[in-house]
Amino acid sequence: MAGGDNKKAEKKPKANVSGGGKKKEVKKETGLGLSFKKDENFGEWYSEVVVSGEMIEYYDISGCYIIRPWAMSIWEIMQTFFDAEIKKMKIKNCYFPLFVSPGVLEKEKDHIEGFAPEVAWVTKSGQSDLEVPIAIRPTSETVMYPYYSKWIRGHRDLPLKLNQWCNVVRWEFSNPTPFIRSREFLWQEGHTAFATKSEADTEVLDILELYRRIYEEFMAIPVIKGKKSELEKFAGGLYTTTVEAFVPNTGRGIQGATSHCLGQNFSNMFDITFENEKGEKAKAWQNSWAYTTRTIGVMVMVHGDDKGLVLPPKVASVQVIVIPVPYKDADTQGIFDACNATVETLSEAGIRAEADFRDNYSPGWKYSHWEMKGVPLRIEIGPKDLANNQVRAVRRDSGAKIDLPRASLVEQVKEILDKIQESLFEVAKQRRDACIQTVKTWDEFVEALGQRKMILAPWCDEVEVEKDVKARTKGEMGAAKSLCSPMEQPEIPEGTICFASGKPAKKWTYWGRSY
Repeated sequence: MAGGDNKKAEKKPKANVSGGGKKKEVKKETGLGLSFKKDENFGEWYSEVVVSGEMIEYYDISGCYIIRPWAMSIWEIMQTFFDAEIKKMKIKNCYFPLFVSPGVLEKEKDHIEGFAPEVAWVTKSGQSDLEVPIAIRPTSETVMYPYYSKWIRGHRDLPLKLNQWCNVVRWEFSNPTPFIRSREFLWQEGHTAFATKSEADTEVLDILELYRRIYEEFMAIPVIKGKKSELEKFAGGLYTTTVEAFVPNTGRGIQGATSHCLGQNFSNMFDITFENEKGEKAKAWQNSWAYTTRTIGVMVMVHGDDKGLVLPPKVASVQVIVIPVPYKDADTQGIFDACNATVETLSEAGIRAEADFRDNYSPGWKYSHWEMKGVPLRIEIGPKDLANNQVRAVRRDSGAKIDLPRASLVEQVKEILDKIQESLFEVAKQRRDACIQTVKTWDEFVEALGQRKMILAPWCDEVEVEKDVKARTKGEMGAAKSLCSPMEQPEIPEGTICFASGKPAKKWTYWGRSY
């Protein structure tokens, strides 16, 4: 992936300067158009499209990015959905400090070992060294759980269900990539405590279903619900469930969001005990779960094209852009009035619509600009449209054009936006499914890996075997690892053996390279 060298990534995207023809001259002057093609240089294309689409701006600290309004609005739309859903589950929002004392952070050995290389430390205040360095949270289990121990006394104090919307810092040294791998990112993190394991198990899957909905219903990205291997699970947890996405252009899986059952590991460590109904002392069962601004990067990777971003209507802050197309002797004011009226009509119906009245840009330039930003639907109004009491609608995903009578505009625009949302999901699913390959032997596995597939293989579910797969596939592209074992398991015929060890297979598991 591009992004490891910030100087390189911070260069302004080049204008499309291939000569000849008036249209290309306009592009040259305005700097519109991408220099890189998605299929030819994916890393550079991605770096360019998130900047040109006005989603991020590079910052002067490597691995940190400014999230601009165009991307922040997407995060807010998902936040509104998720926050309302967890409130239905009686989960309450709170906020814990950014800083962690070393004693608390290092209390849970397995957990901190999983994060140790990424923990950033504050060592100075002004010119003075701090007596004890303070860590900046990479996640908040160790920040929150000493207080869960204080607040939970009896069975009536349970369940305790808290969530916070905040930032975390993980001082990544592998290639920083906007949204996908950054040193600071936004997320929500839920931390819940229950009297019984069955309550915790139920919530893990309820939250996982919300994550599936974020990806599939909002982002139009197909995901696989599954369970992580022992090697890949959350450090210090009992088990980890995940929604896994796949980026066909790079042949890499990507962890979409995770929901962990922590078991009683942290309640043992932080003494989160309660008196049950029988008057006996018991340990709480705990969960933690999170999704991050990474979701936005996955959406760009899956849907974007050589013209720029392609935003699913459900998350686009502007679903419809209205552009006036006046000619020399046209009734310019009439066209502007029609554009204003169109925005008003659509806005009143709950459609997020805006008009672009800037007079220092040509309509053609505006088309390219809003295509770059991925607006799902463009409406053009020119003299002919004014005369016929209609508008011209152009879909961002397919480029299809249709004339719509203004009398039934709202119904038809809603219908088109729904179709765009459905179509983006279906196209992404077809592309993803075409990259999935079922294998039974090591040779088939290696061949499929070379073809950048997401591989479904029978596995014996042994840690040493997964370590061996990683070691045997290590190369320039990175090693293969287990992505998840799908919740919906295909049948394993009797006598099926593990693709990597030849031992009896216990489950089907997805494998591949990943971000």
